[in-house]
Amino acid sequence: MNRLPLVTPQTADPRQAQLLDDTQRQLGRVPNLYAALANGPQALAGYLALRDALTRGVLRAKVREQLALLVAQENGCAYCVAAHVMRSGRLGMTDEQVRDTRLGEDADPHVAAILSVAHTVLHEGGRVSDEQLAAARAAGVTDAELAEIVAHVALNVLSNAFNHLAQPELDFPPVDLEVTR
Repeated sequence: MNRLPLVTPQTADPRQAQLLDDTQRQLGRVPNLYAALANGPQALAGYLALRDALTRGVLRAKVREQLALLVAQENGCAYCVAAHVMRSGRLGMTDEQVRDTRLGEDADPHVAAILSVAHTVLHEGGRVSDEQLAAARAAGVTDAELAEIVAHVALNVLSNAFNHLAQPELDFPPVDLEVTR
């Protein structure tokens, strides 16, 4: 049940309407999360700007999706887990790869290191140890990737926290939050 109203083209003021158009352009649709976030136009504008900027970063689309899925899983955000499980499949990830990502794992040591750093950033407020940083670099994680990992964690924490507040109706196929090996 929506705790905040969903802004629609019919109810939007001009600024909100532009943001909904921007969302439609970026995603091909306006998920309920974005329609609810449009209640605070500057919040949605900031979210879209960061999301858009990060799509042009050094991290590949699959890795960006894995970061979003991991953060959503760790934050217990049923809405975002459902959305990112669906998107992961569209990016060609297998059910096993999706499960592994939700558990913070990947067969590729480079991606595994990215997920590990993201987990630490999320749970330790960015306090990655010198040892973990050295291990990530040994796995090929670059300084640009490190910066973007933090930005992706921040972006996804924003959407997870807002979903917890707004509780928009799920408009993706539901996914059980419990994940087991």
